[in-house]
Amino acid sequence: MTLDPNDMDTRDLYGYLSTAVAPRPIAFASTVDSEGRVNLSPFSYFNVFSTRPPILVFSPILRGRDGSAKDTLENLRAVPEVTISVVNYAMVEQTSLASTEYPTGTNEFAKAGFTEVAGEVVRPPRVQESPVSFECKVDDIIALGESGGAGNLVIARVVRIHIDEQVLDAEGKLDTRKLDLVARMGGNDYCRATDDNLFEIPKPLRNLGMGVDSLPAHIRNSDVLTGNNLGRLGNLEALPDEALLQRAEASQEVRDARAQGAIALHRLAKRYLERGEAELALAVLLQRVGSEPA
Repeated sequence: MTLDPNDMDTRDLYGYLSTAVAPRPIAFASTVDSEGRVNLSPFSYFNVFSTRPPILVFSPILRGRDGSAKDTLENLRAVPEVTISVVNYAMVEQTSLASTEYPTGTNEFAKAGFTEVAGEVVRPPRVQESPVSFECKVDDIIALGESGGAGNLVIARVVRIHIDEQVLDAEGKLDTRKLDLVARMGGNDYCRATDDNLFEIPKPLRNLGMGVDSLPAHIRNSDVLTGNNLGRLGNLEALPDEALLQRAEASQEVRDARAQGAIALHRLAKRYLERGEAELALAVLLQRVGSEPA
C-alpha cells in the first residue's frame, strides 16, 4: 500500500505517522501565561536535538478541528520559557489525565495530582514526581503550517537539569533501568523501558566494523542467520585470526555440527551470537564443510 499524504484526512494521517514513528519520548511541558497562570501538558512529538548547546525540541500541533493553538503554544509566545519533565511508569496515568483539554487557566498540576516545584531560573515550575526535569529558555518557535495538525517546533535551550538521585547508578550516572521511562506508541498504546525489554548492542564508535559486505557469500546468504545476526558479525573489525579458528575447530560441539553440514554450523553460530560471542560465531561459520570454501 502506498499513500499520498495530500489525499489523506488529517486524523488518518496522524494515525499512520504516530503509529509508525514510535516509540516516542514524552515531554511533560509546564508553561505560564502572561498572568502567571500555570499550564501542564504532555507532548510526544519530542526529542533532544543538540548537546552543546543543550537543546530539546517538542512540537505542539494546532487542533485538528479548527486549527487553533493549544494553551501551551499561546503561553510560550507570551512567556518564552518552559520546564520539561520526563515521564516514567509511576506517573503515566496522571500524565495522561493532564492531557485533557481543560478550560484555559486551569492548573493541570492540581487536576492530575502533581506537585509544583518552583524553577530556579525560569518561571514555569517542574513536576516533583518526575525523575528528571529540564528548565529551558525558548530560543525559537518555528511554525510548520497554519491548518489543523500543523506542528510548531519549540526550540528549548536547557539552562538547569534536576535529577532525583534515586535514579543514579553507583558512578553518579543516570540508570536507564531505574528511570523506568515510558513512551508513546500509536492510538492508546504506550511502552515501558523495563529490564526485560532492554538489550545492548555494541556501538561501532571506537572501532571500524568491517561490514556485512566483507563476510563470505555463504554467510551473507545464510538461510539461518537473520539480518540482526549479520549486522552483529559486520560490526567486528576483522575476520578471526588463526588461533581463534583453531580453537573453534578443536571444539567437540563444532565438530559435531560440522559433521551434520552447513545448516547445523550456522545454527550453532546463531546460538553463539545470541550469547554475545560474535568472534567465536564467525570462527564457527568459517569452518569448512566438505568441499565448501571457507
